[in-house]
Amino acid sequence: QVQLVESGGGLVQAGGSLRLSCAASGRTFSRNAMGWFRQAPGKEREFVAAKSWSGASTYYADSVKGRFTISRDNAKNTMYLQMNSLKPEETAVYYCAAVSTSAVGVPHLAGNYAYWGQGTQVTVSS
Repeated sequence: QVQLVESGGGLVQAGGSLRLSCAASGRTFSRNAMGWFRQAPGKEREFVAAKSWSGASTYYADSVKGRFTISRDNAKNTMYLQMNSLKPEETAVYYCAAVSTSAVGVPHLAGNYAYWGQGTQVTVSS
C-alpha cells in the first residue's frame, strides 16, 4: 500500500502561482510512477500531469503545458506540482495518485492509478 497526502492548495488570484506537494508513505515511493488529477464541481476527474519513477518520462495535459511543472524528490518521498499563470476555470480539488509500477502506463487514465490521496482544494479567483 501507498499512502498519499496532498498539501499546498489554497486561494490565489488569476495569474498567480501555487505549488502543491504530495507526501508518500508505505511502499517504496521511488518505485511508483506518479500523477496529478483535478476535479471541478460537477465535472469528471481530469488528468493534469504524470512522471515515471525514474523521471525520464513526463506527461502533461495540453491545457497546462508550459504553465505547470511536475517534479519528484524520491529521497524525500514527495512529488510536486508547480502551477503558474493559474486561471479561474482551474479551480478544483487536486489529487495526487500513484501507479503500482515504475512506468506511467496510460497517463491520462484514472483507472491506471492504484493509489489516491484525499485531495487539496485550489481556488483561483478572477
